[in-house]
Amino acid sequence: MSKLDLRKELKRFYSAKKKPEIIDVPPGKFLTIVGKGEPGGEVYSAALQALYSLSYTLKFKCKAEDRDFTVMALEGLWWWDDPSLFDLENAPAREEWNWKSMIRQPDFVTGEMLEEVSQEVREKRGPAVDDVVLETFHEGLSAQIMHRGPYSEEGPTVMRLHEFITEEGYRMRGRHHEIYLSDPRRSKPENIKTIIRQPVEK
Repeated sequence: MSKLDLRKELKRFYSAKKKPEIIDVPPGKFLTIVGKGEPGGEVYSAALQALYSLSYTLKFKCKAEDRDFTVMALEGLWWWDDPSLFDLENAPAREEWNWKSMIRQPDFVTGEMLEEVSQEVREKRGPAVDDVVLETFHEGLSAQIMHRGPYSEEGPTVMRLHEFITEEGYRMRGRHHEIYLSDPRRSKPENIKTIIRQPVEK
């Protein structure tokens, strides 16, 4: 049985350089869950547990049907109620942050498959499972940069990305996007790698 490795097939969109760049991101299927509250807080943690549990349960279901695949990295969209805010320095208190957590899925994962495994996962992970949906997300034209270090020190990297966007004649749209390539439980803080991405338009 072959194993689908989306990290290799989509390497262009799950790697980044220390120097900002413009890329065009194609659409893809994602399990997503939306919420509001402090990153790492109770609501956020419950949402991630539901998201990961469903992703791995779908993986094992597909593996039993001879369609194994790797579970992709966690991604997060972040925004605030004021749509004009893109700057972390002017962000409201962390409990006011809105987020959409996401894990990319193979194209052969369907809504019917999600419904089939949801009851099993709900019994283990609680009602947050009901808030997870399968949807297509198309980010399109975006600017991105690699941040290496603690999440709490992303500010200067984000500023570099925003300055690059302006200098290249683009303007920001959509939501601040982070792709978490490292497991913070297993990586030294200074070695954590995160792709910072911002959708743009001319």
